[in-house]
Amino acid sequence: MILIKNVDVYSPEYIGTKDVLTAKGKIVLIDDEISIFSKKICVIDGTGKKLVPGFIDCHVHITGGGGEGSFKTRVPEITLSKLIEGGITTVVGLLGTDSTTRSVENLIAKAKSLKEEGISVYAVTGSYGFPSETLTDSVKKDIVYVEEILGVKIALSDHRSASISNHELARLASDARVAGMLSGKPGIVVAHMGNGKKGLGLINEVLEETEIPVKTIRPTHVNRRKELLKEAFDFAKKGGIIDLTCGISEETSPSHAIIEAEKNNVPLENITISSDGYGSWSSYDSVGNLKEIGVSSVKSLFEEFKFMVKNLNFTIEKALMFYTSNVSKALEKYPQKGFISENSDADLLLLDKNLEIDTVIANGKVMFAAGKIEVKGTYE
Repeated sequence: MILIKNVDVYSPEYIGTKDVLTAKGKIVLIDDEISIFSKKICVIDGTGKKLVPGFIDCHVHITGGGGEGSFKTRVPEITLSKLIEGGITTVVGLLGTDSTTRSVENLIAKAKSLKEEGISVYAVTGSYGFPSETLTDSVKKDIVYVEEILGVKIALSDHRSASISNHELARLASDARVAGMLSGKPGIVVAHMGNGKKGLGLINEVLEETEIPVKTIRPTHVNRRKELLKEAFDFAKKGGIIDLTCGISEETSPSHAIIEAEKNNVPLENITISSDGYGSWSSYDSVGNLKEIGVSSVKSLFEEFKFMVKNLNFTIEKALMFYTSNVSKALEKYPQKGFISENSDADLLLLDKNLEIDTVIANGKVMFAAGKIEVKGTYE
């Protein structure tokens, strides 16, 4: 059991200075004062600190991304400590361009290993290509039978995508939707959005021509250019959920995109932010030749949060929603994840007065304390 005393609690809404008791991976009691009733309780003094939900990163290449500049550019698998240092206690893993030297089998094995090491992990099947790479012989079966899998991924409006038709996208979305209904999961299609001129056109066609609910298809990287972001705002106004990516561009960074969204009366609850961590960023010339390539960091998620509060005067409550409650609701994990309340999972971050991470608790276990990793991955 862990008892955090006298801490300012953001659930993400501010609920005051409280004591918070956790046991068996859950928050069991929140009160103005909780007595230390056993010597077995680990007591943490939260005086002068802020307690917030652990961050949920809904787009991480946990097996590594890249590979677009030949074999030497394959990004290695992420380690537990990288996620913990970034304040991430829940992660959704996925594949990218490469489903040839990497596989859904590899993805799920990595997800299970990170779970064994102490954090919460989900995944989506598929990759950029179509027909979708799967663990079983179908997207439906992957979602229904594989515990970690919540949906499927596809790439659209990208020179690396499979250039699928609206009928193929509609069938994929229908399969994900029905599988989600059968298994009690969100059953989503994570749509990687590239720089292509069609933008969200294919998604809009499918939604106009079918009865598929708007929240089934989740476009991500929508802040990669202004025109795409504008389309995404219209999509979110219709009830769709859009995902902003850290580190794409200063001009359309998640923080600035949210400011623009608010000006355009976009429902902020329909926006999430992710890191695209351990995926590769790349740029190409006018004829498709690779010019440069690099690796995205999961730390960008927490850095973006701090930037919002410190530099753009977001309140802590307002900034937190895009990394916690909005994401958990989008993944249908609310209030289990992304929320501080009794019976929620004990995934918690203790922040100091400068909003630096002091302590990370995942599933009720202290993983990081006083600037030091307490629990490392098996081979770290």
